[in-house]
Amino acid sequence: MRYFSFQWHITDICDQRCKHCYIYSGGNSHVPQSMSREEIHRVFANCLDFCGTFGRIPYFYITGGDPILHPYFWELLEAFSSNGINFSILGNPFHIDIGICKKLKALGCEKYQLSVDGLRETHDFFRKPGSYDETLSKIKPINDSGICSVIMSTVSSLNIHEIPGVIGAVVEHEAEVYSFARYCPSGSGMETGITPSEYREFLGVCDEIFRKYEAEGCRTYFDRKDHLWTLYEYETGRFKIPDDAEKGKIYSGCNCGNGHITILPSGDVYACRRVNDSKVGNALNNKLSDLWLNEMENYREYNNFVKCSKCELLPYCRGCPAVAKGTYGNFYAEDPQCWKEF
Repeated sequence: MRYFSFQWHITDICDQRCKHCYIYSGGNSHVPQSMSREEIHRVFANCLDFCGTFGRIPYFYITGGDPILHPYFWELLEAFSSNGINFSILGNPFHIDIGICKKLKALGCEKYQLSVDGLRETHDFFRKPGSYDETLSKIKPINDSGICSVIMSTVSSLNIHEIPGVIGAVVEHEAEVYSFARYCPSGSGMETGITPSEYREFLGVCDEIFRKYEAEGCRTYFDRKDHLWTLYEYETGRFKIPDDAEKGKIYSGCNCGNGHITILPSGDVYACRRVNDSKVGNALNNKLSDLWLNEMENYREYNNFVKCSKCELLPYCRGCPAVAKGTYGNFYAEDPQCWKEF
């Protein structure tokens, strides 16, 4: 059976106000929400029902806000453990230490993801003073507990020139995985403009750095997560379309509509957290299996991709529809950083 991933925001509560946060993209008037104990167990049962219906293995990415601040955080993890379900945490560095990490590991935590969004001054501008050093310092206790440490960067025009330095810092602190994704315009007013040629050049620089470290046998695995890596590796000969590929079949690329949904503290279900108006229902009121077969179809109309539908890489790439939506207001618009010409 294949895995199905649930990105579950159990709370909005957080002790940061990151400038690219989706929760506060509409301004600081947002009142943080958290699921009640009863709601958490109802949603969990709904997720298990979904996977039972479709013969999938559940995998949870628990996040927020900072999920560890939720009063029933540990009770939820106990429920995962009782059901033999592993999970990952997407959180902050401020409330973890070696003891907390060992407890997480014992309950089935496989990965703990933290963010580094530039070098010290830039990162602390995005997040809060001191968070750069705090984040890097928590890589070691995560590693020492047996959990995989993951560092993620959100790339925009404000920090793209610092990412090579971030990669060096991440390698120096022995993070086990490093990746980046592009900032998705969400109404926060943050500058985002990166031209296709600039982004293609940026990927080339990162690839050279990654390959150098890989040749040296460094501990860090470089997860080429952005789907435009597929186009880059196709052009450089490292990705080839399989000879036995079935026409019309989706093999990889954006997971929206394929193997992933997001659940917010309100219970609202989103096709993608990075697409602000992608709500398809509510996990407290609707069966997730019904939403998947009906409302989620709006995110599986692959022939509607304005540019990608003309491309041989449609089954493998499709860029980032969330970035397209945030930039042009259309989920199926062309990826604004895609450099391929027809």
